[in-house]
Amino acid sequence: MVRSSDEHQQDEPSGERRQERPERQERQGKPSAGRQEVLLAVRDLSKSYGEKRVLEGIGFELQRGECLVVMGRSGTGKSVLLRQIIGLEKPDSGSVVFDGTDLTRLREEELFPARRRMGMLFQSGALFDSMSVSDNVAFPLRKHTDLAPEERAAKVEEKLKMVHLEGAGDKFPSDISGGMRKRAALARSFALDPDLMLYDEPSSGLDPMTSATIASLIRNVEKELGVTSLVITHDLALARRVGDRLAFLSDGRFAFVGDWEAADRSKDKTLADFLAGREEEADAA
Repeated sequence: MVRSSDEHQQDEPSGERRQERPERQERQGKPSAGRQEVLLAVRDLSKSYGEKRVLEGIGFELQRGECLVVMGRSGTGKSVLLRQIIGLEKPDSGSVVFDGTDLTRLREEELFPARRRMGMLFQSGALFDSMSVSDNVAFPLRKHTDLAPEERAAKVEEKLKMVHLEGAGDKFPSDISGGMRKRAALARSFALDPDLMLYDEPSSGLDPMTSATIASLIRNVEKELGVTSLVITHDLALARRVGDRLAFLSDGRFAFVGDWEAADRSKDKTLADFLAGREEEADAA
């Protein structure tokens, strides 16, 4: 269980190319009781910009195969937290331990192997406009694997099928809807079969029905790939669909970490108002 305590560049540094990893053991479903394994542990993480303290003593553990949703009001540091996790910024203090390795202690070039085990769905989708949908999905496979062209094409087809984009591979981002672009970006984000998926506002700019589709696809990816997920979102409906638990960020700290039943019973006023969609008080505006 969890215990409370901007995109990076699309063209990732190449580093060393790698072969496809062998299939992970027990990729389907969540770890059984008594055999839970921590994949990501954030401990006492703090980050300031000048005199503005954004994160203060953030801490949580994410078990393999589970999905943690991070919510909070705008400007509370949710995206800042993501940047610390993937190593785009160094925290002022604290640690980000991914599969036993403290990423905050690594140099930029030493972060590449860990980043290749993470998938990132950006808020904007961040597809390459000059590439077809298939080429967008193939991009990380070309960059980080030695797959033969026919193997790469088969992998791309498999990923597009997972997000219901069969037949759309030859289209360009400008030719498809916003929801289809988001699905294509999702397919690209898990092209390398990551251990950890990070989502930054996955339903941003989408209508409720399309958002529900994205939520369903996130759940399907978790199930089919056995992936662990961290989702940053303001979309409460999506959060309840995909999240095993909720972490609520307020004033630089987690005011709550727990399951939805506990969240709905919480006495924390800010969390209760947030979940109920209540209007903010006039003096807080």
